[in-house]
Amino acid sequence: MKIKKAVLSNILAQGMLPLFFYEDAVVSLEIISTLYKAGVRVIEYTNRGKEALDNFKAIKKVVNKEMPGLYLGIGTIKNVSDAEAFIDVGADFIVSPIVNPEVAKVAHKHKLLWIPGCMTPTEIYLAQKNGADLIKIFPANILGPAFISSVRELFPGQLFIPTGGVEMNAKNISSWFHAGVGAVGMGSKLITKEILEKRQYDQLYNDTIKAIEMVKAAM
Repeated sequence: MKIKKAVLSNILAQGMLPLFFYEDAVVSLEIISTLYKAGVRVIEYTNRGKEALDNFKAIKKVVNKEMPGLYLGIGTIKNVSDAEAFIDVGADFIVSPIVNPEVAKVAHKHKLLWIPGCMTPTEIYLAQKNGADLIKIFPANILGPAFISSVRELFPGQLFIPTGGVEMNAKNISSWFHAGVGAVGMGSKLITKEILEKRQYDQLYNDTIKAIEMVKAAM
């Protein structure tokens, strides 16, 4: 239970959750190291390629040795076998694009934070019934901040994190927090395709500092 509370409190304190996948393990590690140097302490690596499990396993070993205080979770988990595989190699939390109660059971069994993705009030209700302390609103670019404003009173006290379309600008980030989210997911708008392919780690560092500043100003 201790790690579950620590991950959740760190996400909320950070106000943002960077997330990405890249097939090259060395580049993936450099991205995580850059985010860490910029002050990020919770990161989601996504299960979006055949290299994901091996990459995660290798990255986690380095994180444990060289990045104290960093929580590394795994995203895009849709089934029990993937959840168990990544927990076995050290995932600190589980993020899903859907609500799968069986995945919830696995996360709860290991006392880990489970963040399911929801698009409707019915899905949010199902996620709550299965113990979701933090719910991902996905895809955020389709639903928008107005969705959060509309549903939050139906689910008092529920924590939300929009993912998929949160922009790298103060106006957009502010609109999400004004609507009532606890944090925002920052994917390809922060860790861009160009940054990954051209190894632009200095650019990522600077952009992450800016993102953190915008989030802090909006919270």
